[in-house]
Amino acid sequence: MKPRETTWFWRPPGARPVRRNIGLEAAIGGLAFLWILFVFPSVVLAQDKVAFYFAAHEDDWQLFMNPNAYHDVQAESSKVVFVYLTAGDAGAGLGNAGRSQPYYLARENGAKLSVKFMADARNTPVIAVDSVAAISGHAIKRWVYRDTISYFLRLPDGNPEGTGYPTTGQQSLKRLHDNAISEMTAIDGSTTYRGWADLRDTLGGLIARERGQATSVWVNLPDTNIKKNIGDHADHQNMAQCVLESVAGLAEINKAFYLDYVTADLPENMTASEREIEAGTFAALVVGLTALDHSSAWEPMHRSWLSRHYVRYEPAAGQTPPGNP
Repeated sequence: MKPRETTWFWRPPGARPVRRNIGLEAAIGGLAFLWILFVFPSVVLAQDKVAFYFAAHEDDWQLFMNPNAYHDVQAESSKVVFVYLTAGDAGAGLGNAGRSQPYYLARENGAKLSVKFMADARNTPVIAVDSVAAISGHAIKRWVYRDTISYFLRLPDGNPEGTGYPTTGQQSLKRLHDNAISEMTAIDGSTTYRGWADLRDTLGGLIARERGQATSVWVNLPDTNIKKNIGDHADHQNMAQCVLESVAGLAEINKAFYLDYVTADLPENMTASEREIEAGTFAALVVGLTALDHSSAWEPMHRSWLSRHYVRYEPAAGQTPPGNP
């Protein structure tokens, strides 16, 4: 019979050497793994829920889609994907808007800090991972922090009316959707979308990549009912339309639609705890802006959207909406 595999390791002078039974240790290790798998399945299993938050600008979900985003980030066995279609550059493109740092990078920095604020609740910070993803032939900035993933498409800001800015070639999501322009190029020149269908298919490819085998997929976006979502930004509405087209025909896609600017005129409907979450997340974004030498957004207009959270749900067949409509 083959002898048991053993090994000896050094002990301090005067102490007896200890013999280790490798086979026994392997067995114990295997049992420990199975115990972890049984008791803490979210530690070793893939996420069973993926929540996508689509934003035209880097401060949209913080103001209009919280505290839902916070609760998704905090949920076990859940992955949260933030997708920002425009650079939010307000016509500055790659410029600094009169400050020392590019405006679009300040906005991205604010978005990242707001995500870290949520993800680091009750945790110590970790190292983020920066990369460039190739999706449907397009290079897109990808930033990973814990169980969150952020995509920055960096398309030109289209201004509230959707007419674009002269400094970025009058490009906008609305004009692309209306076929007023045939293509749209990221402000950093990283890629060009050859028409509306190209952008739509890219968003569909992004969703397919990140949803994996998740049993629950939620898409969060601005409400496209303009009779309710009065006075919304053209970038918000055209982005939402593109997302809806990208998931059309896909099964098991749950949707959450949020009111945006109009909420400033609606009654406050958040609890004290929910307001703390939204205000704290937005404050983290403001710190990201000022850290890169740009003006604070902590002023009356933006604060008027805090404490208000209006959302309607369209769950997929056989699924139920969240418990906090």
